[in-house]
Amino acid sequence: MRQQIIVAGCGFAGMWACISAARTAALAGREDDIEVTMVAPASNLTIRPRLYEAGLDDGVSPDISALLRAVGVRFLAGRVESLDAAGRTVTVVTADGERQVRSYDRLVLATGSRVFLPDVPGLADHAFNVDTLEEALVLEAHLAALGDQPESTARNTVVVGGGGFTGIEVAAEMPGRLRAALGQDAAIRVVIVDPAPEIGIEMGGDTLPYIREALDVGGIEQRPGQCVTAVDADGVTLSGGERIPARTVVWAAGLRAQELAAQVPGEHDALGRVIGDAWLRAPEADGIFVTGDIVRAATDEAGNCSLMTCQHAVILGRVAGHNAAADLLGRPLHPYSQPRYGTCLDLGEWGALYTEGWDRQVRLTTAEGKAMKKNINTVWIYPPAADREAAFAVAHPDYVVGS
Repeated sequence: MRQQIIVAGCGFAGMWACISAARTAALAGREDDIEVTMVAPASNLTIRPRLYEAGLDDGVSPDISALLRAVGVRFLAGRVESLDAAGRTVTVVTADGERQVRSYDRLVLATGSRVFLPDVPGLADHAFNVDTLEEALVLEAHLAALGDQPESTARNTVVVGGGGFTGIEVAAEMPGRLRAALGQDAAIRVVIVDPAPEIGIEMGGDTLPYIREALDVGGIEQRPGQCVTAVDADGVTLSGGERIPARTVVWAAGLRAQELAAQVPGEHDALGRVIGDAWLRAPEADGIFVTGDIVRAATDEAGNCSLMTCQHAVILGRVAGHNAAADLLGRPLHPYSQPRYGTCLDLGEWGALYTEGWDRQVRLTTAEGKAMKKNINTVWIYPPAADREAAFAVAHPDYVVGS
């Protein structure tokens, strides 16, 4: 009877975990002994880092079913509803509503994260976000329809809650999106709000002058040191008492691990992530590997830890998938590390800001940074071709994207 590896999730970590596990079994000549199954609602990899963009199309959610078949991975359309770590089973609700209990020998949990909505009055009812493709498309349709509304300050205003990476990218893109909807001469207004003392401070001190310049070029107003305290259909109220009329509020203030992570025994961090060991095992749940946005793991010996980003998820997925298969085969496990860390922040018409290292050393700005951003968003993070050898060639745990 074949041993079962179940991979829950079809994001960056889930996809690469599947390919890496299949590769490890193939290299050991044990493909007939191990069956890798991906469980996800659909066999599409949503290119989540692009959801702040305008003009979303099929290219941001490529179908990877042919890729999975090419590497010998089964796909089950459904959602892992619950897990029993002691019994080594998962309960899957399939696409047609059937509830199945499936046994596993190794489970790779890669179900990702969700946008965090704090208990702010009106936020859940009136704010948009770009957390999923479906929600990003709702925002896109809303913006396109603004031109049908009567002229008003609220119609022409967008407030972005959250001055981190996603919030800045959403805000920087918004002037162009508003002009496309309302006309080039419209009196538009974009405001970004964050409780931090300066917008973009999490990017590091060397980046702040560039971020300030880019936001100024885009005409984007900043409200650092402020929180959104209420949202309604016509605007927001800030902690300082300011009322901003706005028909469009976009929430981009942080992520939390998907709820399934809470069912994994052991320690979790403040974001709901399982604290994984060096091999991405859940220390208190034998047979479970945690990866992507579900895990908090050390990336190096300097105290840095994995982040909820696709560049971390890609390597985390490769390592977790490899280790799940290697564990079954009695092979050495591969420790997780993040040998290369870079960020590329899209800053709208100004361009983009590319940094390297955990200290965020600025390498490229403006047009050069924008070219790098395009390469990352449209080439580097996309799935490999549906070719077994080509996929396996880039699925080993030490492979670095862009190398």
